[in-house]
Amino acid sequence: MSATVGNGANSCPAVKNILILDSDGKRVAVKYYSDEWPTHSAKLNFEKSLFARTLKSNARTEAEITMFDSNIVIYKFVQDLHFFITGGDDENELVLATVLQGLFDAISLLLRNALDKREALENLDIIFLCFDEVVDHGMILETDANVLAGKVAIQNMDASVTLSEQTISQALATAREHLTKTLLK
Repeated sequence: MSATVGNGANSCPAVKNILILDSDGKRVAVKYYSDEWPTHSAKLNFEKSLFARTLKSNARTEAEITMFDSNIVIYKFVQDLHFFITGGDDENELVLATVLQGLFDAISLLLRNALDKREALENLDIIFLCFDEVVDHGMILETDANVLAGKVAIQNMDASVTLSEQTISQALATAREHLTKTLLK
């Protein structure tokens, strides 16, 4: 399947990459779905330039949108992490923003709101599972944070660890609480 799934009025929206960078612009977790950046150095240059371009913005309360190198980039900063979703210049900004928010909320749920660089690095497996549940080959699969967190939690379970009903109830209560907070904002 080609990485250029979307673009145009009659096709599915597509994501070109998902980036999580630290407060110095260094990679924490990244995934590219487009061959627009064919080499490792091209990817690093894109990340460095994008970070420099967005560094002075205040994307802490809600996501920001910018055009960068003929791409739409939606980004949000939390603690010492910078989240980015890139789409083509003809993609719908609201769809891309929904992808970013769903990914961010799912990761927050799974890391129990301890969203910083140290936690992210210790839980890279969870973050990459989230990436895989949100986007596949550039095609958006899911944006609901609770669904994403549930799928990732199931995939991430260790077969040797038994989960009690209380633990499942606690996880659902946390997800409900987070959803309620999100809806009441």
